[in-house]
Amino acid sequence: MRSGNCKCQTRNQKGVPMGNEKSLAHTRWNCKYHIVFAPKYRRQVFYREKRRAIGSILRKLCEWKSVRILEAECCADHIHMLVEIPPKMSVSGFMGYLKGKSSLMLYEQFGDLKFKY
Repeated sequence: MRSGNCKCQTRNQKGVPMGNEKSLAHTRWNCKYHIVFAPKYRRQVFYREKRRAIGSILRKLCEWKSVRILEAECCADHIHMLVEIPPKMSVSGFMGYLKGKSSLMLYEQFGDLKFKY
């Protein structure tokens, strides 16, 4: 029998602390995905002000969809993201939304990109 002031952390069958899991109506979930995506022709376009802009755009879009960014890195020709996507949302649907909306928002801020791609 456990007392209410026990400091130990309960773990699931795989040994993962259960505090990391989220819950829906009848499920507990911990869905993390490492996603890497690149611009067309893998051109090196993410630098200086564009790098800061894409970071804020991706944070805003993930916040709108209730997706949590655990880690992210923006290189010159690609972006790495470790995200926690709820199971009610498909990974491909989320990525289509993320890439489509972020490109439109980047084109609004940097009009010169539209003519290169």
